[in-house]
Amino acid sequence: MTRKAGRILVVGDVMTDIVVLPEGPIARGTDRRATIRRMQGGSGANQALWLAAEGADVTLAARVGSGDAEMLSAHFASQGITPKLATDVIRPTGTLICIVDPDGERSFLTDRGANAALGAEDLPLSLLDDVGFLHVSAYALVEPGPRAAVLALMAAARQMDIPIGLDPASTGFLEEIGSAEFRVWTSGAQLFFPNADEAGLLTGKAEPDDQIADLLNDYETVILKAGERGAILARRDGSKIVQPARAVTAVDSTGAGDAFVAGFLAGKMRGAADADALRAAVDAGARAVSQIGAQPESGS
Repeated sequence: MTRKAGRILVVGDVMTDIVVLPEGPIARGTDRRATIRRMQGGSGANQALWLAAEGADVTLAARVGSGDAEMLSAHFASQGITPKLATDVIRPTGTLICIVDPDGERSFLTDRGANAALGAEDLPLSLLDDVGFLHVSAYALVEPGPRAAVLALMAAARQMDIPIGLDPASTGFLEEIGSAEFRVWTSGAQLFFPNADEAGLLTGKAEPDDQIADLLNDYETVILKAGERGAILARRDGSKIVQPARAVTAVDSTGAGDAFVAGFLAGKMRGAADADALRAAVDAGARAVSQIGAQPESGS
């Protein structure tokens, strides 16, 4: 990525997250005490908010239920985001139940709601005006309708020489749509941000170096989110940077990958070197796992 200024356009989901932290194993057929919080979420929304928290100039394009549109637009605008939210009078805003294990790992139950109806009319080419980078959360590629609209926007961005970043988002949905198909649709993105499980699914390989070498056939730069092992950035020219993880107590890993992506992109848009941007990404991910919820706390 060469542009050092300009707006980042994020395309992806907006969700309502119901975060559940049980005090022990779920007891089937009876009660288990838990901490339960209702929060704003969605991979696209999370990434946009973490980008804004990092000082980036960011626009978020997404689709939400009409009953939430005014509130959500105000919420994003108050955090420094330019919201471009299409409204759906039939489907509600998407909802996700996140069950967090004691070690911070999480499992999701997802109702995509209005996100599943994102269409071409929601993503006009005018969104690319004054944009220096287009970032796509691959949740927006799950259903055929949103996929066609997003891929058309990505094609237009390529014609305008706007670089593209992509987060593969979910092994569950990648398995549904197929790894080979996903790589065909998204080949050519300048930055690709898989975690270790996603890289393994997309390549069929177990070792990080083998995964990265395979993915570089389709993406110019691969930034592998390796959890406790930190992160690895590799480019087609053979350059490679490894950034160790920060030692933190994991409270909730929801949104850590989104924060990581935002930390890296914000750094690059400021003109940071790869090593500095990767360090910022790891730091942002560490902040995310140290709190409950997927979006930055006030003052983060």
